[in-house]
Amino acid sequence: MPGFKRIHIIAFDIPYPPDYGGVIDVFYKIRCLHEAGVKIALHCFEYPRNGNAMPTEERIAALKPYTGEIFLYPRKTGILSFFHKKPYIVQSRRSKGLIANLLKDNDPILFEGLHSCYSLTDPLLKGRIRIYRESNIEHEYYRHLGLAEKSPLRKLYFLSEWIKLKRFQEVLSDASVMLAVSEEDQAYLEEKFPFNKVLHLPSFHKEDSVQSLTGSGSYVLYQGNLAVPENSAAAEYIIGSIYDETLPELIIAGKNPPERLIRQAEKRTNVRLVINPDDELMFDLIRNAHINLMVTFQPTGLKLKLLNALYNGRFCLVNGNMLHGTRLTTLCTEAESPEEFRKNIRDLFSREFTKEIASNREEVLSSLYSNRKNCRVLIQIAGL
Repeated sequence: MPGFKRIHIIAFDIPYPPDYGGVIDVFYKIRCLHEAGVKIALHCFEYPRNGNAMPTEERIAALKPYTGEIFLYPRKTGILSFFHKKPYIVQSRRSKGLIANLLKDNDPILFEGLHSCYSLTDPLLKGRIRIYRESNIEHEYYRHLGLAEKSPLRKLYFLSEWIKLKRFQEVLSDASVMLAVSEEDQAYLEEKFPFNKVLHLPSFHKEDSVQSLTGSGSYVLYQGNLAVPENSAAAEYIIGSIYDETLPELIIAGKNPPERLIRQAEKRTNVRLVINPDDELMFDLIRNAHINLMVTFQPTGLKLKLLNALYNGRFCLVNGNMLHGTRLTTLCTEAESPEEFRKNIRDLFSREFTKEIASNREEVLSSLYSNRKNCRVLIQIAGL
């Protein structure tokens, strides 16, 4: 149905500030669509975001330049949403007001993440272009969170969501098209939904060009939201299994680290923990590191911090799970065992980051992860 010039975007959160994976994708997608002349009706579920002190009014004001309309719906958190057959992340984002606003026109609808898909199968939306934007194979993501979690109650929550999400994903058969962030996730969705159209559309992000500094840095950096069990578990693994006293300084930077990680870092003379750095400090840490070290225990989704490090940092040392479905293998050094990580850290510290390396990065990233190129693809898919 060509000719649409407006799209509904259903976001699982207010996509500002863009300071974590899924929200980064949503915010920069909105910005690119706006620059391309597309009008946006943005629907957001409002709830307090951990660590975000910015008032809702300021967050909405920051989004206004890119959107025609913004609708807010309260997220229905609490025990009633938990004890339901639908996943908590979905059941808590239900809204009759959302359906009423979607029915005011016949414009295409973009559902951001499985979180926002409560209304995907609503019979009142039959015949509409309904695009599902995948950001993770959610049940696998929650299974890994459950495995990494130490608290028994939180572990129970994550594993309960894993079971519910695996069952709930069947609603995706009603989507007109699915947009996967990685080739691995695309392959999973194609196998799971053989009669649906599934395309690979990488995450939108902040960067336009490679800004990596040449030369050398003096430290290794691991960074992420340390309140997320997977990230804190990765940091603990790096300190406990990879790092020894013979290696250069390791800086671990991120939000709200658990006490056990703080205690573990304090025991090491060449490990420094930077707690709750602001955006400017985090950017400086990424840019000035000699190596951005990234480890993940699950291969789903696209890790946006990998893109951030490739656009702004020097060498990237990663495990295979970070690279699944990305086609970025040639831009990174890969390791799996602690011995391989230690060897590669020493090898990379014997090298300088050159203009030639940065130029090769620019060529690869611009062909695969150009926001403008991917925005044109999305516009075509939505019939705008």
